[in-house]
Amino acid sequence: MYHSEAKGTIFLLITALIWGSAFVAQSIGMDYIGPFTFSAARDVIAIIVLMPVILLFTDKRDDGTYPPIWQQLKPDTVTLTGGAWCGLTLGIADTLQQVGISMTTAGKAGFITAIYIVLVPLMGFFIGRKVTRIIVFCVVLAMTGFYFLCINGDFEISFGDFLVFCCAIFFALHILVIDHFLLKKAHSIKMSWVQFAIAFLFSAALTVLFESPTVSTLWDAKWPILYAGGLSSGVAYTLQIVGQKYTEPTTATLILSLEAVFAVLAGWLILGEVMTGKEILGCVLVFAAVILAQVPLPSRLFRK
Repeated sequence: MYHSEAKGTIFLLITALIWGSAFVAQSIGMDYIGPFTFSAARDVIAIIVLMPVILLFTDKRDDGTYPPIWQQLKPDTVTLTGGAWCGLTLGIADTLQQVGISMTTAGKAGFITAIYIVLVPLMGFFIGRKVTRIIVFCVVLAMTGFYFLCINGDFEISFGDFLVFCCAIFFALHILVIDHFLLKKAHSIKMSWVQFAIAFLFSAALTVLFESPTVSTLWDAKWPILYAGGLSSGVAYTLQIVGQKYTEPTTATLILSLEAVFAVLAGWLILGEVMTGKEILGCVLVFAAVILAQVPLPSRLFRK
């Protein structure tokens, strides 16, 4: 059991690391194309990356041969349904975040998006899940860390801030939807490619309605798209789904919240940004919350 939990933690940490570093790619990509086009393009790359992964992990039949490729990729009913709901929530969340970031500061967007780590247990509570005291404390500690890490200057609610807050709601829903369908025995990797197919249809429709990308602008943004689509979407979101198989949803959100910490570190390493003392304190608090959520403590602390 402990080995499985450790495996889930590692998968989710890698996910957070990839997502955090992908902020650099997303920022650069927006210099060439619009948010809807970027989201649609990265979804296509994610699907392409996932196809060989599914084939690689397909089991042989009793006669020692592999099923036809179309059978290996075909999702069952539960996986198809789960992927559709995951894709819808993910597509909405990504779009709201991408548009919202263009209308507010990165610090505000980072803090507001981080609210999803509070929304997950709150939403879970309303559907009958138990929330332990230690997890509540870790959520508060993590949110305090995010405040020190992300907030600079006055905090005023703009339309962009509102869009990012809505994005946090849908990211929280995405976490719970994944957990719900994994409990129903959905195939994790197949559900991942289905969700990107649905997310692509959502973003592509918005692209047709509001943007006019060209081949040259897409080519100019190729490296950010490949990084965001191949690693941030194709690899990281799949690791998220697999990792959540071994991790309780609220704990998973705490680990995934390290995305913001890794984003700061990536900015420092790649863009030469320097963290202030307050931002370093924020990193320390978030890491402390994640570690505390993983360390076995006396059972009395885990009671509701």
